[in-house]
Amino acid sequence: MRIAFSGTHRTGKTTLVEAVARHLPRYQVCDEPYRELEDEGYELSDPPAVEDFEHQLRRSIATLVAAPADVLLDRCPLDFVAYLESWDDFDLDDWIDALRDSVGRLGLIVVVPIERPDRVVVPSDEVRLRRLVDQRLRPLILDDPHGFEVATLEVTGTVAQRADQVLRALTARSR
Repeated sequence: MRIAFSGTHRTGKTTLVEAVARHLPRYQVCDEPYRELEDEGYELSDPPAVEDFEHQLRRSIATLVAAPADVLLDRCPLDFVAYLESWDDFDLDDWIDALRDSVGRLGLIVVVPIERPDRVVVPSDEVRLRRLVDQRLRPLILDDPHGFEVATLEVTGTVAQRADQVLRALTARSR
């Protein structure tokens, strides 16, 4: 099953992917597009620009389309939609077909939200964007207003608790 871990930055997605991967050794792990692009020499601006998020969205879609059947993906294309929706000039209609094709290949999207109290210390200059993306992303995935029709799971708690929630959901789906 293709499983994407989704959420705004600094919510523990990568840590959760690593924890789940220890229990699913046959699964391949795909790093998030930011790191893949960075490893290839692409220079992302700081702070990130619209073009950077569009580039990451393209990479996320391509990675998902090419992903093997059993994979854990650190991020999902919808993450980048939430970031891009933070800017006024983003038009989801330009991307909807590619999003439906790629996201439709997922068996599960694990949503890793910002928790109260926040479990991750975040620099003050990142708080506003992080909260805005969390507020946009969760309904985009959990309410599914665009009809992606992918199973979702929102996890909370410690890393061990979150991993257990994912593993229980996978066991329940395999029955």
